[in-house]
Amino acid sequence: MIALQDVIEAAARLQGQVLNTPCVESRTLSQITGAQLFLKFENLQFTASFKERGACNRLMQLSPQERQRGVVAMSAGNHAQGVAFHAQRLGLRAVIVMPRFTPGVKVARTRGFGAEVVLHGDTLEEARSHAYALADSQQLVFVHPYDDEAVAAGQGTIALEMLQAVPDLDTLVIAVGGGGLIAGMATAARALQPGIEIIGVQAARFPAMFNAIKGTHHPQGTSTIAEGIAVGRPGKITQEIIAQRVDDMLLVDEGDIEQAIVMLLEIEKTLVEGAGAAGLAAVIKHAARFQGRKVGLVLCGGNIDPLLLAAIIERGMVRAGRLARIRVSARDVPGVLAHITQVVADAGANIDEVHHQRAFTLLAAQNVEIELVIQTRGPEHVRAVLAGLQSVGFEAALA
Repeated sequence: MIALQDVIEAAARLQGQVLNTPCVESRTLSQITGAQLFLKFENLQFTASFKERGACNRLMQLSPQERQRGVVAMSAGNHAQGVAFHAQRLGLRAVIVMPRFTPGVKVARTRGFGAEVVLHGDTLEEARSHAYALADSQQLVFVHPYDDEAVAAGQGTIALEMLQAVPDLDTLVIAVGGGGLIAGMATAARALQPGIEIIGVQAARFPAMFNAIKGTHHPQGTSTIAEGIAVGRPGKITQEIIAQRVDDMLLVDEGDIEQAIVMLLEIEKTLVEGAGAAGLAAVIKHAARFQGRKVGLVLCGGNIDPLLLAAIIERGMVRAGRLARIRVSARDVPGVLAHITQVVADAGANIDEVHHQRAFTLLAAQNVEIELVIQTRGPEHVRAVLAGLQSVGFEAALA
């Protein structure tokens, strides 16, 4: 089991190899949550993820013979880029096995770091098995994404930096997939500050480590927007460390993660992927638990698909009442649509979409149902728009 000294030695190896990213307070998020929140911006690493810390620490400990042979890794995203980038820097051959469904942008970026990308299998498990087969057949060193002591020690350097920047942190809230990040951070933080509370967070759709630690049987889903922590089987090494050094585990839902992504984008002007928002999602969902505490959060990655981000932003606007769908019933006569849009305009709202519905409605044949998607300033503004429409005789309600 890794110890503080392993993390300290990893920090020495990583000096000048990865960024010591900022760890600063978010005053606005602190006011919203009631906890004093300090954010560690690991999304600012060159590959936009903390994963390169563990990858770099592992690669720098290879023997001369292992360096000549090269390495192989299995990943659909951040670990792949971390291994590829630092293998290129160190002059090593790197083979990365990725599932066939991996987005093209991630494949291209990994190849851009000089790695040989092999697309194999429809699942992570199939890709992992093929990576092990390549390791055996080509005598490559397998670099595990989380269940490796050197990888975990490298990730633990984040805790050293956070406690150096904010020595009196009393809580760490850390996203958990396979457990490499929290295992490393818990090792360092527990040794430096024994009284600190360390809490892991998993997506409710992928609760493998939560189940393993707590003895529960929450079902596993098929997908999550936090794909960086969508791990179906916890690491053996990391599970043992978590059981001894982590105080508790929490689950967050997809909506919690979406909300946290939008808040970080709007308030902190920083882009994170689903896994990177999991810690904030937990603090928001369990606000009473963290009230008045000095909490450190790791924004562990920023690699998010642009189309997914667009959908999350739009859904966030709906939840905030800034994008609303209303249904207006009216007589189907010339000029009625113009009248409705004028009322909406007079109320200060902007129209995104208009749908006329004549056939699929229970209204009288001479009536029409008009559905509008409008941009507003929030729920009170939506109510003002509806009141304006009702005041001139239209039947209007939220759709």
